[in-house]
Amino acid sequence: MTGRTRGGDDWLADTRASYDTVAADYAELTRHLLDETPEERAVLAHFAHLIRTAGGSSVADVGCGPGRVTAHLGGLGLDTFGIDLSPGMVEVARRDHPGLRFETGSMTDLPLPDASVDGLIAWYSLIHVPDEEIGTVLAQFRRVLRPGAPLLLGFHVGDGSRLKTEGYGGHPMKVHVHRRRPGQVADWLNAAGFTADSHRTLSSAESTLGGILLAHRRADPGTGPRAGVS
Repeated sequence: MTGRTRGGDDWLADTRASYDTVAADYAELTRHLLDETPEERAVLAHFAHLIRTAGGSSVADVGCGPGRVTAHLGGLGLDTFGIDLSPGMVEVARRDHPGLRFETGSMTDLPLPDASVDGLIAWYSLIHVPDEEIGTVLAQFRRVLRPGAPLLLGFHVGDGSRLKTEGYGGHPMKVHVHRRRPGQVADWLNAAGFTADSHRTLSSAESTLGGILLAHRRADPGTGPRAGVS
Protein backbone atom coordinates (compact mmCIF):
# COMPACT_ATOMS: atom_id res chain seq x y z
CA MET A 1 0.00 0.00 0.00
CA THR A 2 1.68 3.18 -1.14
CA GLY A 3 -0.53 5.92 0.30
CA ARG A 4 0.90 8.31 -2.29
CA THR A 5 -2.42 9.60 -3.54
CA ARG A 6 -4.59 10.59 -0.63
CA GLY A 7 -7.56 12.90 -0.51
CA GLY A 8 -7.46 16.34 1.05
CA ASP A 9 -5.33 16.87 4.14
CA ASP A 10 -6.02 13.45 5.68
CA TRP A 11 -2.30 12.69 5.83
CA LEU A 12 -1.73 15.82 7.92
CA ALA A 13 -4.50 14.92 10.36
CA ASP A 14 -3.28 11.33 10.60
CA THR A 15 0.31 12.42 11.20
CA ARG A 16 -0.69 14.96 13.85
CA ALA A 17 -2.89 12.49 15.73
CA SER A 18 -0.32 9.69 15.52
CA TYR A 19 2.53 11.75 16.93
CA ASP A 20 0.35 13.29 19.61
CA THR A 21 -0.33 9.72 20.73
CA VAL A 22 3.31 8.60 20.82
CA ALA A 23 5.01 11.89 21.81
CA ALA A 24 6.17 10.97 25.33
CA ASP A 25 7.45 7.49 24.39
CA TYR A 26 9.02 8.76 21.17
CA ALA A 27 11.00 11.35 23.13
CA GLU A 28 12.25 8.76 25.59
CA LEU A 29 13.17 6.18 22.94
CA THR A 30 15.09 8.66 20.76
CA ARG A 31 16.58 10.85 23.50
CA HIS A 32 20.14 9.50 23.17
CA LEU A 33 20.05 8.59 19.47
CA LEU A 34 22.66 11.16 18.44
CA ASP A 35 25.06 9.63 20.97
CA GLU A 36 24.95 6.49 18.82
CA THR A 37 25.36 8.21 15.44
CA PRO A 38 28.77 9.90 15.09
CA GLU A 39 28.44 10.31 11.32
CA GLU A 40 25.18 12.21 11.74
CA ARG A 41 26.80 14.41 14.40
CA ALA A 42 29.57 15.19 11.91
CA VAL A 43 27.00 16.19 9.29
CA LEU A 44 25.21 18.45 11.76
CA ALA A 45 28.53 20.02 12.76
CA HIS A 46 29.32 20.75 9.10
CA PHE A 47 25.87 22.27 8.61
CA ALA A 48 26.41 24.51 11.64
CA HIS A 49 29.87 25.47 10.37
CA LEU A 50 28.47 26.54 6.99
CA ILE A 51 25.91 28.79 8.67
CA ARG A 52 28.37 30.37 11.11
CA THR A 53 30.99 30.91 8.39
CA ALA A 54 28.40 32.81 6.31
CA GLY A 55 27.67 35.04 9.32
CA GLY A 56 24.31 33.42 10.04
CA SER A 57 22.76 31.94 13.15
CA SER A 58 18.98 31.51 12.85
CA VAL A 59 17.96 27.94 12.01
CA ALA A 60 14.50 26.38 11.74
CA ASP A 61 14.20 22.70 12.64
CA VAL A 62 11.04 21.75 10.74
CA GLY A 63 9.37 18.62 12.01
CA CYS A 64 11.44 18.93 15.16
CA GLY A 65 9.59 16.32 17.22
CA PRO A 66 10.77 16.44 20.85
CA GLY A 67 13.57 18.85 19.95
CA ARG A 68 16.68 16.69 20.29
CA VAL A 69 18.25 17.90 17.02
CA THR A 70 17.13 21.48 17.73
CA ALA A 71 18.96 21.35 21.04
CA HIS A 72 22.04 19.73 19.52
CA LEU A 73 22.35 22.48 16.92
CA GLY A 74 21.84 25.06 19.65
CA GLY A 75 24.81 23.52 21.44
CA LEU A 76 26.85 24.11 18.27
CA GLY A 77 26.32 27.84 18.58
CA LEU A 78 23.23 28.36 16.43
CA ASP A 79 20.05 30.24 17.30
CA THR A 80 17.74 27.30 16.70
CA PHE A 81 14.00 26.93 17.05
CA GLY A 82 11.63 24.09 16.29
CA ILE A 83 8.33 23.74 14.45
CA ASP A 84 6.23 20.58 14.55
CA LEU A 85 2.77 19.57 13.36
CA SER A 86 2.05 17.74 16.62
CA PRO A 87 1.06 19.83 19.66
CA GLY A 88 1.98 16.82 21.80
CA MET A 89 5.52 16.84 20.42
CA VAL A 90 5.82 20.59 20.94
CA GLU A 91 4.70 20.19 24.55
CA VAL A 92 7.39 17.56 25.16
CA ALA A 93 10.04 19.67 23.41
CA ARG A 94 9.22 22.68 25.58
CA ARG A 95 9.38 20.48 28.68
CA ASP A 96 12.73 18.94 27.80
CA HIS A 97 14.38 22.08 26.36
CA PRO A 98 12.90 25.07 28.19
CA GLY A 99 15.54 27.47 26.92
CA LEU A 100 14.56 26.99 23.27
CA ARG A 101 11.57 28.13 21.24
CA PHE A 102 9.10 25.60 19.85
CA GLU A 103 5.81 26.19 18.09
CA THR A 104 3.11 24.23 16.34
CA GLY A 105 2.92 24.56 12.58
CA SER A 106 2.76 22.69 9.29
CA MET A 107 5.60 22.50 6.81
CA THR A 108 2.97 23.00 4.09
CA ASP A 109 2.37 26.54 5.41
CA LEU A 110 5.25 27.60 7.64
CA PRO A 111 4.47 30.35 10.19
CA LEU A 112 7.61 32.30 9.25
CA PRO A 113 8.30 35.48 7.27
CA ASP A 114 9.92 35.35 3.84
CA ALA A 115 13.74 35.06 3.81
CA SER A 116 13.87 35.03 7.61
CA VAL A 117 16.21 32.11 8.44
CA ASP A 118 19.89 31.38 7.75
CA GLY A 119 19.39 27.63 7.57
CA LEU A 120 16.69 24.99 7.66
CA ILE A 121 16.82 21.33 8.63
CA ALA A 122 14.18 18.65 8.06
CA TRP A 123 15.68 15.61 9.79
CA TYR A 124 13.64 12.56 8.78
CA SER A 125 10.53 14.74 8.84
CA LEU A 126 9.66 14.51 5.13
CA ILE A 127 9.10 10.76 5.43
CA HIS A 128 5.33 11.10 5.91
CA VAL A 129 4.80 13.71 3.17
CA PRO A 130 3.18 12.24 0.01
CA ASP A 131 5.01 12.74 -3.28
CA GLU A 132 2.36 15.12 -4.57
CA GLU A 133 2.88 17.46 -1.58
CA ILE A 134 6.68 17.61 -1.71
CA GLY A 135 6.67 20.56 -4.11
CA THR A 136 4.46 22.57 -1.74
CA VAL A 137 6.75 21.79 1.20
CA LEU A 138 9.96 22.64 -0.65
CA ALA A 139 8.42 25.90 -1.88
CA GLN A 140 7.78 26.81 1.76
CA PHE A 141 11.37 25.93 2.67
CA ARG A 142 12.67 28.14 -0.13
CA ARG A 143 10.36 31.00 0.81
CA VAL A 144 11.61 31.25 4.40
CA LEU A 145 15.32 30.71 3.65
CA ARG A 146 17.60 33.59 2.77
CA PRO A 147 19.27 33.35 -0.68
CA GLY A 148 22.27 31.05 -0.55
CA ALA A 149 21.25 29.57 2.81
CA PRO A 150 21.73 25.82 3.36
CA LEU A 151 19.03 23.19 3.63
CA LEU A 152 19.77 19.83 5.26
CA LEU A 153 17.48 16.85 4.69
CA GLY A 154 17.50 13.41 6.28
CA PHE A 155 15.28 10.66 4.84
CA HIS A 156 14.89 6.92 4.39
CA VAL A 157 16.43 5.61 1.16
CA GLY A 158 14.60 3.12 -1.02
CA ASP A 159 11.46 2.67 -3.05
CA GLY A 160 7.78 2.58 -2.14
CA SER A 161 5.95 3.18 1.10
CA ARG A 162 4.43 1.27 3.98
CA LEU A 163 1.60 2.00 6.35
CA LYS A 164 2.82 2.22 9.95
CA THR A 165 0.06 1.22 12.35
CA GLU A 166 2.01 0.81 15.57
CA GLY A 167 5.14 2.31 17.03
CA TYR A 168 7.08 3.91 19.88
CA GLY A 169 5.84 2.05 22.91
CA GLY A 170 3.24 0.02 21.06
CA HIS A 171 0.82 2.91 20.55
CA PRO A 172 -1.47 2.92 17.50
CA MET A 173 -0.38 5.05 14.58
CA LYS A 174 -1.65 5.70 11.08
CA VAL A 175 1.14 7.17 8.97
CA HIS A 176 2.65 6.24 5.63
CA VAL A 177 6.45 6.01 5.69
CA HIS A 178 7.86 6.94 2.28
CA ARG A 179 11.31 5.89 1.07
CA ARG A 180 13.03 7.95 -1.63
CA ARG A 181 16.12 7.78 -3.82
CA PRO A 182 18.64 10.65 -3.43
CA GLY A 183 18.45 11.44 -7.13
CA GLN A 184 14.67 11.88 -6.94
CA VAL A 185 14.99 14.16 -3.91
CA ALA A 186 17.67 16.18 -5.71
CA ASP A 187 15.41 16.56 -8.75
CA TRP A 188 12.60 17.85 -6.53
CA LEU A 189 14.99 20.31 -4.91
CA ASN A 190 16.26 21.54 -8.27
CA ALA A 191 12.70 22.14 -9.49
CA ALA A 192 11.92 24.06 -6.29
CA GLY A 193 14.82 26.52 -6.63
CA PHE A 194 17.58 24.71 -4.74
CA THR A 195 20.93 23.30 -5.79
CA ALA A 196 21.88 19.96 -4.27
CA ASP A 197 25.50 20.21 -3.13
CA SER A 198 26.23 16.75 -1.71
CA HIS A 199 24.62 13.57 -0.51
CA ARG A 200 25.54 10.40 1.30
CA THR A 201 23.83 7.22 2.38
CA LEU A 202 24.57 5.34 5.59
CA SER A 203 23.21 2.79 8.00
CA SER A 204 23.00 3.77 11.64
CA ALA A 205 20.72 4.01 14.64
CA GLU A 206 18.82 6.72 12.73
CA SER A 207 17.86 4.55 9.76
CA THR A 208 18.54 1.11 8.29
CA LEU A 209 19.54 3.02 5.15
CA GLY A 210 19.43 6.77 5.53
CA GLY A 211 20.00 9.52 3.02
CA ILE A 212 21.50 12.87 3.99
CA LEU A 213 21.32 15.62 1.38
CA LEU A 214 22.77 19.10 1.71
CA ALA A 215 21.52 21.82 -0.63
CA HIS A 216 21.33 25.61 -0.80
CA ARG A 217 18.64 28.04 -1.86
CA ARG A 218 19.38 29.56 -5.25
CA ALA A 219 18.93 33.29 -5.60
CA ASP A 220 16.55 32.79 -8.52
CA PRO A 221 13.91 30.13 -9.21
CA GLY A 222 15.42 28.99 -12.49
CA THR A 223 16.62 25.48 -13.06
CA GLY A 224 20.26 24.55 -12.74
CA PRO A 225 22.53 21.53 -12.67
CA ARG A 226 22.71 19.18 -9.73
CA ALA A 227 26.04 18.89 -8.00
CA GLY A 228 27.43 15.90 -6.16
CA VAL A 229 24.34 13.72 -6.62
CA SER A 230 24.06 10.60 -8.71
